[in-house]
Amino acid sequence: MRAALTWRDKVEQCIYDLAFKPDGTQLIIASGNRLLVYDTSDGTLIQPLKAHKDTVYCVAYAKDGKRFASGAADKTVIIWTSKLEGILKYTHNDSIQCVSYNPVTHQLASCSSSDFGLWSPEQKSVNKHKVSNKITCCSWTNDGQYLALGLYNGIVSIRNKNGEEKVKIERPGGSLSPVWSISWNPSSRWENLWSARDSEEEDEAGHTCLEDIPVLKSITCSSQGSEAEEEEREEDESPRNAGSDEHNDILAVADWGQRLSFYQLSGKQIGKDRVLNFDPCCVSYFSKGEYILMGGSDKQVSLYTKDGVRLGTIGEQSTWVWTCKAKPDSNYVAVGTQDGTISLYQLIFSTVHGLYKDRYAYRDSMTDVIVQHLITEQKVRIKNRELVKKIAIYKNRLAIQLPEKIQIFELYSDDSSDMHYRVKEKIAKKFECNLLVVCSEHIILCQEKRLQCLSFSGTKEREWVMESLIRYIKVIGGPPGREGLLVGLKNGQILKIFVDNPFAIVLLKQSTAVRCLDMSASRNKLAVVDENDTCLVYDINTKELLFQEPNANSVAWNTQCEDMLCFSGGGYLNIKASNFPVHQQKLQGFVVGYNGSKIFCLHVFSMTAVEVPQSAPMYQYLERKMFKEAYKIACLGVTDTDWKELAMEALEGLEFETAKKERKKHGENNNDLFLAEIYAYQGKFHEAAKLYKRSSHENLALDMYTDLRMFDYAKEFLGSEDLKETKMLITKQADWAKNINEPKAAVEMYMTAGEHLKAIEISGDQGWVDVLIAIARKLDKAEREPLTKCAYYFKKLLNHGYAAETYIKIGDLKALTQLYVETQQWDEAFALCEKHLEFKDDVYVPYAQWLAENDRFEEAQKAFHKAGRQTEAVKVLEQLTHNAVVESRFNDAGYYYWMLSMQCLDIAQDNEEQKTEMLKKFRHFQHLAELYHAYHFIHKCTEEPFNHYLPETLFNVSRFLLHSLTKETPLGISKVNTLFALAKQSKALGAYKLARHAYDKLQGLQIPARFQKSVELGSLTIRSKPFHDSEELVPLCYRCSTHNPLLNNLGNVCINCRQPFVFAASSYDVLHLVEFYLEDGITDEEAVALIDLEVPRLNKIGSEWQEQMSNGVQTMRLLYKVDEIEEDDPFTAKLSFEQGGSEFVPVVVNRAILKSMSRRDVLIKRWSKPLQWQYFRSLLPDNPITMCSFCFQMFHSEDYELLVLQHNCCPYCRRKIDESS
Repeated sequence: MRAALTWRDKVEQCIYDLAFKPDGTQLIIASGNRLLVYDTSDGTLIQPLKAHKDTVYCVAYAKDGKRFASGAADKTVIIWTSKLEGILKYTHNDSIQCVSYNPVTHQLASCSSSDFGLWSPEQKSVNKHKVSNKITCCSWTNDGQYLALGLYNGIVSIRNKNGEEKVKIERPGGSLSPVWSISWNPSSRWENLWSARDSEEEDEAGHTCLEDIPVLKSITCSSQGSEAEEEEREEDESPRNAGSDEHNDILAVADWGQRLSFYQLSGKQIGKDRVLNFDPCCVSYFSKGEYILMGGSDKQVSLYTKDGVRLGTIGEQSTWVWTCKAKPDSNYVAVGTQDGTISLYQLIFSTVHGLYKDRYAYRDSMTDVIVQHLITEQKVRIKNRELVKKIAIYKNRLAIQLPEKIQIFELYSDDSSDMHYRVKEKIAKKFECNLLVVCSEHIILCQEKRLQCLSFSGTKEREWVMESLIRYIKVIGGPPGREGLLVGLKNGQILKIFVDNPFAIVLLKQSTAVRCLDMSASRNKLAVVDENDTCLVYDINTKELLFQEPNANSVAWNTQCEDMLCFSGGGYLNIKASNFPVHQQKLQGFVVGYNGSKIFCLHVFSMTAVEVPQSAPMYQYLERKMFKEAYKIACLGVTDTDWKELAMEALEGLEFETAKKERKKHGENNNDLFLAEIYAYQGKFHEAAKLYKRSSHENLALDMYTDLRMFDYAKEFLGSEDLKETKMLITKQADWAKNINEPKAAVEMYMTAGEHLKAIEISGDQGWVDVLIAIARKLDKAEREPLTKCAYYFKKLLNHGYAAETYIKIGDLKALTQLYVETQQWDEAFALCEKHLEFKDDVYVPYAQWLAENDRFEEAQKAFHKAGRQTEAVKVLEQLTHNAVVESRFNDAGYYYWMLSMQCLDIAQDNEEQKTEMLKKFRHFQHLAELYHAYHFIHKCTEEPFNHYLPETLFNVSRFLLHSLTKETPLGISKVNTLFALAKQSKALGAYKLARHAYDKLQGLQIPARFQKSVELGSLTIRSKPFHDSEELVPLCYRCSTHNPLLNNLGNVCINCRQPFVFAASSYDVLHLVEFYLEDGITDEEAVALIDLEVPRLNKIGSEWQEQMSNGVQTMRLLYKVDEIEEDDPFTAKLSFEQGGSEFVPVVVNRAILKSMSRRDVLIKRWSKPLQWQYFRSLLPDNPITMCSFCFQMFHSEDYELLVLQHNCCPYCRRKIDESS
């Protein structure tokens, strides 16, 4: 571990506290009476915050990053936002000593000399609690349930979040040892591995297992070299309930008695006090709880393990360190000192590890060593309670360098999978070295250019001094005490050193520095990775460069194959055999070993064994006909297919020895089998069969006779109870019958063998329907696949009845539905659909498409609608409507637009999201339907020479259209035709003023040639007529009794009261109806009930005779006289309105008026939801009006009855009379 200074700044005042923003982007410093906000990336000052009047002692940031708080000697606490704005201030009676935010509820604890307060954003007041002594520090637990307070009298008080004391810890030393800093471990789970032993005992290694290493063993090692025994946990280390607070929370306490202690939430101390030899001013954990930071009077910041073992110094300062904190989720540490220096250091943790063949040792938690067996995946942990500086492993030896000693361990046994280590020797000396190597009886230390060989007792036996810096060392084996070392230097020199020889042997020298080395298994080849990331391979004997490969960072030879090596680099693993091209595969990390088919790769801190198939290099050898070498590669690990390919290639290349080895390796060593195959190839089948039987391979004889189509002989080798073999033989016999074109025999054999599918396929291809139905009826309904195949052939052979029978048998109703649809058996499909509604779409959609293809579009639209396919239904209607307009079938266009409007109303009722849009379309399409229905009259009048329409009807229709076409004219509707018809009928009926207006309008339009003469003549002749309209034609408003002009600028509404006119849908004259609305709070059902409640009293009707004398003639007339109504009609009173207003004032009725109405006088348009019902009152009850109950169009009753008699349906919506009823 080393610390690198990232940035540093100096301020004038002492820095008492600092806090990181949770995302790590900002650092808040308490300096003098100001807060300084720094950018952590480069140390630039973002903004100074001035709000306190005295020295700021403490600062804390909430975990959610929204607020931070500061406390000062001016007795105030200020809450700040992340935008650096002060939002709240409150005070205590004394100066503020410390503040801390609850990590869960973000409740703020602020502590002064005499009390502490708890503030949360939800509360307006601060709850304060008195304490007996000065508070110096505080800290919340991870779950935010408890707050620990450190007091000046040496007591630690643990309170709940309401401020009540739950635990009191009295430290030894009392008031002579003030508790100056405390901190809860932020780790979410309890991973601290504690021991009750004295921390100064040097002869023991730890013994507790980690949960995240499933096969980890635990050991204790002694200096006497005894066996590493597995031990049970001590009582205080036993597992606790997962919900136990004291099990999960560990409190670190540092006091000015110069001690560091750890406590559980219950107040029970963990281990013993650790002596510090300085006064600690601050103690804090890393964000994951793995390390502790501590600084104080020793003028430096030290790094400790989570259980208090000192690891090293982060940064030495010139004055006391008052505060130090770790940046969240990173390895950066901020330090604040007495002289105002603020520093940010980056901690760099190097990988300390060692590897020998399949054993890998690495440092964990800075003080532990884990040895991992890469093949069995077993792991063992060795605890040292000191910083592990170097690790070396070789065969059964393991060396661990600690700050003041080197410990050598050995395996308990020679078993290759044994993981029991015990201490063999201990060298109680302090060494400084760059690299550490262990051999069977020696320790090798590398110090820059110097190598020292020490015995296990610590005696220096030998020393070698090199020409350049040593970059790489590797033990390459040898007899115990005489091992060889491979050494690579920075100047490119590569040497071989034997530990019992004072002279180094120069193997070769290259021009570039050495980064990595390895020697092949036979010691004949050397692989070197240089500083240019190039892998170079040399012949050691001739010093010749054999080949080189780019992009390499590490290299390793295969320990089982002389010519194979692998190297890594650029995110790829490269495997090279001999001088063949490199085979690549993606892999991150560094190659550190290559044993057989396993490659050991180190990625960051994780060592993995990667199983690599050797197929690629094997085939490279096969291509060169190097069969022996290919066999050696195959022995490392290839697939069965690769083995077979090797044998065949060797056989074809006449390399019989290799082929024989491969076959022997796979168990082919029976001479009788080999001889039987020879007899078979010679045509001596019976002799071959005897040999097969003698070698207990009757199945081979059976296969031979079956392949020869000698089925009678084959049956001799069938077991009496071997049904499977019998079935197989019959099947092959059937295959033979099929191949020689005997389908009937093949079908019978297949049925006997139970191969129903093959029998069905043959029968289907031959068109044998009777055979197929016999098979289908014979099969069980659970055999779905063959029955489905039968149904397929029935459909193919157009025998739909049998297909339906088969589908019914297996219960495949969906397929049955599809069959009915495909064969257009609609009645059966509808009957099935009524019983099973889930097939509605499967029936009605194809039915609608079939109707559309047969030009039955209206029925198609209804079918789509019934299937719930609103989009298709609307699309068909839109197309029908467009075609009707283009083909001038305006009556049909009006009908289709009415259907479209009702479709939109249905969608609005079902789909709340589209409700507003659909209602808008509904009103638009209703309007278009009325226009096209009316224009049908005009079109017939202008385009056909003869028509049966009355002049009054055409006159009314023309006026209706003229007043409706004020904004835009829909497609197909001609304004010329409308005006022409209006002018013609107005002139005929005596509306000369309106006729003149129509002719004048026509002059400004493009008139067709056939109308040109008539229009010009009419324009002239109308000038001879008086400039007024016949009073009989002037429409009357039945609400205000105003006579409206024939030409109304407002449209189809009264010019006086703005009441909309209601037109008859056949004659288009104004009906004597007035629309009224219900008062708020009256529902439609209640309104209908009130109208039906009572019929108004009838008027008294009398009669009398009247005598007249004229021109000598005496006459008598019987006159009817209607008496005045005894009391005014309340509805008539409601018709009055305020004169002169430009806004329409509707008629609104209450319950009393509704009671006074007669049911026969009221017409109700009962629209479906979400539309409101519409109510109309007839003011001339003796003139009957009929309303269609589906389209709600109004007609004079006589006209309606006549039209219904003519068409047997509503003239507007075409609803059949029997349907209406």
